[in-house]
Amino acid sequence: MNRLVVVSNRVPLPEKGAQAGGLATALEPLLRREGGLWFGWSGAINEEARDSALHLTQAGRLTYATIDLSPAEHQGFYANFANGVLWPLLHSLPELMRFDRADAETYLATNARFADALLGQVRRDDLIWVHDYHLLPLPGLLRARGVRNPIGFFLHIPFPGADLLALAPPAAALLEALLEADLIGFQTDGDLANFVTAAETMAGARRRGPDRLEVAGREVQLGVFPAEIDAPAFCATAARAAAAPNATRLRQSLAGQSLILGVDRLDPTKGLVQRLNGYRRLLERHPGLRRRVAFLQIAPVSREDVASYKTLRIEINRAAGQLNSEFGDPDWTPLRLIAKGAPRDSVAGYMRSARVGLVTPLRDGMNLVAKEYVAAQAPEDPGVLVLSRFAGAARQLDAALLVNPNDPDAIAEALNRALHMERRERQTRWQAMWDAIADRSPLEWGFDFLRALQRAATASAATRLELVGAAPRSPQLRPVAFAAASSAIN
Repeated sequence: MNRLVVVSNRVPLPEKGAQAGGLATALEPLLRREGGLWFGWSGAINEEARDSALHLTQAGRLTYATIDLSPAEHQGFYANFANGVLWPLLHSLPELMRFDRADAETYLATNARFADALLGQVRRDDLIWVHDYHLLPLPGLLRARGVRNPIGFFLHIPFPGADLLALAPPAAALLEALLEADLIGFQTDGDLANFVTAAETMAGARRRGPDRLEVAGREVQLGVFPAEIDAPAFCATAARAAAAPNATRLRQSLAGQSLILGVDRLDPTKGLVQRLNGYRRLLERHPGLRRRVAFLQIAPVSREDVASYKTLRIEINRAAGQLNSEFGDPDWTPLRLIAKGAPRDSVAGYMRSARVGLVTPLRDGMNLVAKEYVAAQAPEDPGVLVLSRFAGAARQLDAALLVNPNDPDAIAEALNRALHMERRERQTRWQAMWDAIADRSPLEWGFDFLRALQRAATASAATRLELVGAAPRSPQLRPVAFAAASSAIN
């Protein structure tokens, strides 16, 4: 395979360690094996970012290449537009969107700086794989700079209906830039279908089949590539971690109580308030479970500079305090809320110790934590997964107890059923979910995407050659493009 260049907003440098779930879980196995270049933001905020040099770190055959962001870029690009507009909108939560044209222009300008910095690192035969909503216009920006390499894009989060997407004034310009990729990948069939409709209605694309679009005389390939975990490896990790001191102390502290476990970032899309309401309803409707069950929610704080996240933290803390003060006893705390992260190995041990895994996002692209919970279980005595039907993972893990996260009674009844489920049914359900994930892996997921990218790039090579030397096919992608998009939509 040609050298792989992965581009993501945040580059997880090797010294930082791995957390449960997330983009790094999906990509690191592929990059460790194949090597290549991982390019993106360093995580540092630097007043002199625009003039700072590219940071290079070598780890085996993998090179990490990062740039810093200025405070203005971090606020406008990352906090306000990527996470204040695109994140809620793509998760179908438009009420959380806060649009300002200046933030949209900063988002575009920062993507342009990504493109400029990456340009000097790209070799002629590289495969370029761009990831996620922070970098939607990057394929078009690279094409406008003369990059003819195969470019793939993968969206890790959901894609909404076209009417919702149109609420963001720059949506049409972003779609046109994204359609400069050779291959665009999604987590589910529903996300792909939503994208096709949006591309047709907002960006002038024409459908040429269930997974192909024609744009400006060339074809763009689409595909569904559900992100995976290495289930056997995670199972082995969980078995070891369950005997480690952290998990041992947790079990001892439970004193025989059944553990319900949630592991999520503190994020409005994760349904944490709804989850606590469901647990409250469980204790109200089934008082016999009090003192027999404990709920551990690991919810590390994230994006504290985004207004909706600040509000959520206040709301979660208030709900947790009320729940514990109302139902707790001096020697029993029904809810343990931890607002900091934990190493992935430790979480694996906690998962193996939990009778119930509670994963109830309002909407999620995939949710690898749900798959990790299944993989962590002991086959002879597995726990039960209670899963939102609006998580992408629900399509593979349909033997879980599926719930609507907006219905606290449904959550309560699923929890009660899970806590009382006989071992035989727990084993049957677990086996069906294990069979759905055991033969897949991040490596296979990555290779599936890259093989599809090579095929897509080969199919469009002739068209690309005809256009070499012509005006860039992408929109000019200056701030004025956002103003024009706004006028057209309004």
